[in-house]
Amino acid sequence: MTDFLPVDEQMDLLQKGAAEIIRVADLRERLEDSRKTGRPLRIKAGFDPTAPDLHLGHTVLMRKLRHFQQLGHTVIFLVGDFTSLIGDPTGRNVTRKPLTREQIDANAETYKQQVFKILDEKLTEVRYNSEWLGKLDYEQTIRLAARFTVSQMLERDDFHKRFQAEQPISLHEFLYPVMQGYDSVCLECDVELGGTDQKFNLLCGRELQRQYGQKPQIVLMTPILEGLDGVQKMSKSLGNAIGINEPPAEMYGKLMSISDELMWKYWVLLTDLKQSEVDALQASVATGSAHPMEVKKRLARTITADFYGEEAAQSADENWARMFQQKETAEDLEEVSITFADVAGPEGTLQQIRLSKLLVHLGLAASGAEANRKIAEKAVKLDGEPAAAAIISVPALPARIVVRLGKRAKVVVIA
Repeated sequence: MTDFLPVDEQMDLLQKGAAEIIRVADLRERLEDSRKTGRPLRIKAGFDPTAPDLHLGHTVLMRKLRHFQQLGHTVIFLVGDFTSLIGDPTGRNVTRKPLTREQIDANAETYKQQVFKILDEKLTEVRYNSEWLGKLDYEQTIRLAARFTVSQMLERDDFHKRFQAEQPISLHEFLYPVMQGYDSVCLECDVELGGTDQKFNLLCGRELQRQYGQKPQIVLMTPILEGLDGVQKMSKSLGNAIGINEPPAEMYGKLMSISDELMWKYWVLLTDLKQSEVDALQASVATGSAHPMEVKKRLARTITADFYGEEAAQSADENWARMFQQKETAEDLEEVSITFADVAGPEGTLQQIRLSKLLVHLGLAASGAEANRKIAEKAVKLDGEPAAAAIISVPALPARIVVRLGKRAKVVVIA
């Protein structure tokens, strides 16, 4: 029998950073029953392996899974290898292109390698929804789909908008929330986690569990995490993401580039500090007893240490200070080797390179237009000096340059 913390203490950790819980009273009741019986709750979060690399936005759910895990409950990391064949239509105004089985399998393997940077592998139940969805025959699929109506599906915001705009909705897209809900039935979940954009899918799980005679799962939703720009959802395609496999110095530097306002959301969603501790930090900055820069450095060290350990985080902190506070070059900045052809200036003139191409190639700017804007704003530095022009000359090839945009920097070797 598992000894669980008092329910109030569990609720304090579990409610931290939650955008909505359906319903809070039910979660408390389920936790109280768990304490009495000694039976851990079954908690799941599903992740479709649609891309090979995860970023910090994905880890918001994983960290909440870890909180349940730390409290002694059973955590299920569900790989949506079957639902990836459909493609989650959440937030889409067009049909998502399904992945091939080969792409899904390759991405799933990388997910498994990355998720255990957050979760305890020995205490995590890894499941694939192809285990049950792949066994449904045509008749069983029809009977499952019959449990929902088209009008129910059109209550979903993105489906409704596409229907009103006369944009196509493929029939198979209606099956996605049904399949996700069936996952909860097969796993007999007590709680399912998801982002606020997943609300419809999560509620489908509650409805199906009722129909199958199970207690409906509690739904715990977390906010969508904004990326480095502080505006858009963190996304690699938008160039505002922090990948969890990025080198420590790169991760640390990107975290130092976020706004002071966004920092508090990162403290809540990306660390294990209690809400009361985050509130105390925020109060210390408001009263002037702590400098926001020092609090942000602590945040960057904390998150970097989660993925790479204390030593690597401390080294990244010291190197960042040398680069940006003491004006010295960091020793362990990521070094990137590229060919001259990748960044050649007008007509490929020898030893002249186009700075906008270089910034995009290094991932420091999302597009040539953004790169040119940053150059015009004098935000780009080469070897510590502001870049004066969009076309620059290098003395000879190969050339080694420290390229910095804002608080992010890389060493580039051009050959």
